[in-house]
Amino acid sequence: MLAEALGALAVAGSTALVGAAATDGWQMVKRGFGQLFGRGDQSRAAAVEERLERTRAVVEAAGPQDERVRLEQQAAWTARLEDLLSDHPEAADELRALVERVAEVTGTRSAGHVVQHAVASDQAQQVVQGHGQQTNVFGSRGGAA
Repeated sequence: MLAEALGALAVAGSTALVGAAATDGWQMVKRGFGQLFGRGDQSRAAAVEERLERTRAVVEAAGPQDERVRLEQQAAWTARLEDLLSDHPEAADELRALVERVAEVTGTRSAGHVVQHAVASDQAQQVVQGHGQQTNVFGSRGGAA
């Protein structure tokens, strides 16, 4: 359960980070994540801030309509945050606070951890989407939909 909670926190962190890339609050976000990853080492923090600037450049170049690029960047930062939390579980509270600060500065809020349970019976069909793009085809496998 702890690993699941830290994984969800990593996702929230990467979502906040990438979502803030094109906002006026970017400098605060960059400094906050640089300090989080730097763990007191200024050269490491500076290296992370450079990587964050590359992320921002990629997101801005893609534009707001290119969801694929945003998701790729979020996945990369989620992995980095998961590694950080695995090595430094004490950083979880710091990351939670940073996600809250990002939300305040950028005016965005995450839905947080969402769980959906869908039950269908007989001939019922359900379509549930949490995020991203979804294509649904109903019908039998052998015939046309």
